[in-house]
Amino acid sequence: MASKPTLFIDGEHGTTGLQIVERLSGREDLALLSLPVELRRSVPDREALLNSADIVILCLPDDAAKESVAAIHNPAVRVIDASTAHRVAPDWVYGFPELESGQRNRIANAKRIANPGCYATGAIALLRPLIAAALLPPTAALNILGVSGYTGGGKALIEVHEDTDPEPFAFYGLGLSHKHLPEIQQHSGLTAKPVFLPSVGHFPTGMLVAIPLHAAQLNGSAQQVADTLAQWYADERFVTVAPLNRQDTLLRGAFLRADTLSGTNQLEILPYASASGDELVLIARLDNLGKGASGAAVQNLNLLLGQDEALGLI
Repeated sequence: MASKPTLFIDGEHGTTGLQIVERLSGREDLALLSLPVELRRSVPDREALLNSADIVILCLPDDAAKESVAAIHNPAVRVIDASTAHRVAPDWVYGFPELESGQRNRIANAKRIANPGCYATGAIALLRPLIAAALLPPTAALNILGVSGYTGGGKALIEVHEDTDPEPFAFYGLGLSHKHLPEIQQHSGLTAKPVFLPSVGHFPTGMLVAIPLHAAQLNGSAQQVADTLAQWYADERFVTVAPLNRQDTLLRGAFLRADTLSGTNQLEILPYASASGDELVLIARLDNLGKGASGAAVQNLNLLLGQDEALGLI
């Protein structure tokens, strides 16, 4: 790789692409390649950049992302795909550095990296440590609830929410086949497909992912669950775990906001239990466009470049 690596963001004018460009502003360690607006639909010009860049980040719909990958014939090009297209593909590395020990090295040495989905990032962060520690059986029948800021729906949903009469809150994905489910199941270690119910609120960015649990589903106490999560992420700079039943993060003593981490690459895990300990809820809070999309892509880019993974991120 040249002393100043080149980067091409295919889809730089979309929501995620624009956020990546913003996070890379001021960087002098790489050269950003870009297509003029009038050439955005030129297949030869796009393919030329796809094959000449050292690193390509794809910020495209799934089918378009697959087409771009198929158009890359230069074996030296390294790809980070922010779409859903390759997240469970066996020859792609899952771009969640905090997934487990050794994942950072896999990302740093990979030619093909699948950036995680936003909801999946929260769900996997909660589940993977517990399944790995045998506190939660992989066969557990789980429900997962999520709420995201409206920017997660792309330009069409953004237009709705910036118009005059958007819905204040709405469930969606009622066919119970959300596109993040396969990666949640595969990378958490679950063998049983969870029921996942996502929703969108009338706020731009932010996300909560919640997993309610009965103590009978666990091979340990609520405190053991909280301790296991804390130990798993003890040395992480972007993932923090709150003590069990933390109260000072609740507004007016009761309400957990979804948008507290907007603009950051942080993910916060908050475990809560009933007084008896018989019921628990595990909550992940993150920015759907930060650790849930563009921030994660920049973190993976930094690993590919051999840079401090926090460069350009907060």
